[in-house]
Amino acid sequence: MPGPLTGLKVVEMAGLGPAPFCAMMLADMGAQVVRIERPGAAAKINSTDVTARGRPALELDLRSAEGVQTVLAMVDKADILIEGFRPGVMERLGLGPDVCLARRPQLVYGRMTGWGQHGPLAKAAGHDINYISLGGALHAIGRKGEPPVPPLNLVGDFGGGAMLLAFGVLAALTEARTSGHGQVVDAAMTDGTALLSAMMFGMRAAGRWTLEREDNMLDGGAPYYRVYECADGKYVSIGSIEPQFYALLMEHCGIAQGPLRDMQNDKRRWPEFTQQLQAVFKTKTRDEWCALMEGTDVCFAPVLDWDEAVQHPHNVARGTFVEHDGVVQPAAAPRLSRTPGQAGPVRHASADEILGGWGVDRAGGSGRK
Repeated sequence: MPGPLTGLKVVEMAGLGPAPFCAMMLADMGAQVVRIERPGAAAKINSTDVTARGRPALELDLRSAEGVQTVLAMVDKADILIEGFRPGVMERLGLGPDVCLARRPQLVYGRMTGWGQHGPLAKAAGHDINYISLGGALHAIGRKGEPPVPPLNLVGDFGGGAMLLAFGVLAALTEARTSGHGQVVDAAMTDGTALLSAMMFGMRAAGRWTLEREDNMLDGGAPYYRVYECADGKYVSIGSIEPQFYALLMEHCGIAQGPLRDMQNDKRRWPEFTQQLQAVFKTKTRDEWCALMEGTDVCFAPVLDWDEAVQHPHNVARGTFVEHDGVVQPAAAPRLSRTPGQAGPVRHASADEILGGWGVDRAGGSGRK
């Protein structure tokens, strides 16, 4: 069954991090994506480049008039263009939104940057760690009295970047199909980081979130929402927020009565309660706690490493991971009941094959829609 985005044509200007991840998600859902690479780069893409999966790469020299004209000929047929360069780069190449939208008025032009297309920092270099710093999220992550801890590049590059871009281009595409007019999508990781923090800003406004790390319900401050070490040095995660789930946690931990059971949200005693639970969890191995709590309403899970996650029975049953060319990787998500997406392998194709599929020749000739 074809994916839900079958028939959608996307031009992806090759980059790093969030833009290719966005293009990967679109390709997973059936979009016909072509990745524009510099000469010599496409041959280096292999099966371990997971975010390059599901679409071929076309090598073009964008410093040449022929290369630019070929991209513009593809734009004539495209629904979406995605780029992740600093502001002004595409304009200098002759591929900016004004040029592209003049040729293809219904085009959705997706721009992925850290700081955004305008603002005092717009043209500065940066990486995920910088963008989530400015968005406020990094300050909140880590242990009390210690420096903030970067949460990999999940918050900025992928959550606040790639997924914000994917949402934006599909929202704009939906509107374009009604109005006939495309537009520019300015997806900035600083904006996306702030957006992902919406609930925390609400809790802060309500007086339920402090500026101190490990002092709040969801940052490891609450004894019922944190990670505990087990007897074997492995870890489990507990998320027993609701009173009925917390009561079940107490029951499984063998705590029948006393302050720890009766004073769940007495914040003044959280450090004391945390120490008590730390001692309890160190009495059993992770597997022993799994046998006791996994699958119950305690809100429990073992903390798995990458390799363990692939092998967990729940993930195996759902097909959460797939394998292509010997590389284990996440499957397409989310799951659609009638037109599901599919994570394909890294694809290689000749320039003639790629351009022929778009009705374009390398010299830039095409019939416009």
